[in-house]
Amino acid sequence: MARNLADLIEEYLESLLGGAPGGAVEVQRGELAEKFGCAPSQINYVLDTRFTYAQGYLVESRRGSGGYVRVVKLPAPARELIRRALEHTADAMSQMQAERCIVRLHREGIITAREARLMAAALGRETLGLALPWRDQVRARVFRAMLLALARDAAEAVAQERVEAVTREVEAVARERAEGEE
Repeated sequence: MARNLADLIEEYLESLLGGAPGGAVEVQRGELAEKFGCAPSQINYVLDTRFTYAQGYLVESRRGSGGYVRVVKLPAPARELIRRALEHTADAMSQMQAERCIVRLHREGIITAREARLMAAALGRETLGLALPWRDQVRARVFRAMLLALARDAAEAVAQERVEAVTREVEAVARERAEGEE
């Protein structure tokens, strides 16, 4: 649910990306600012903070008359997305940073809506109940532990898929041999 103008702009761009072929959309910065009744710098802020490479986006920009912004949603397999999230989890993490990471994991289908709610609840300031900077440090450590558990699950799922694929191949070869012997 949108809480402020930046959230609304982000949701709008996400909706455009969702329906865009190839996961890319081009928008005029000025037109977008006009649509939301804000300065172009507000659009820049949203792009700079919510559509970063670490969050799975590539933003290309051309300024001046006829300038545009092109936002590309980068495809990310589960392991790669978790790895990038781990790399960008510093020694401290704000609640907003954690929420954005959780949203991305959910949007990419790595976690369910239920898991997203559980993670957000566990990482919330009320749950952690510590003063800053300890709260942000503990949040980062807990989030990192959650990401490592997800990475293990993703690795186990890939291994299980490989075992199932090999099993299917062996069964197919066995059927072919059995048919050949008849």
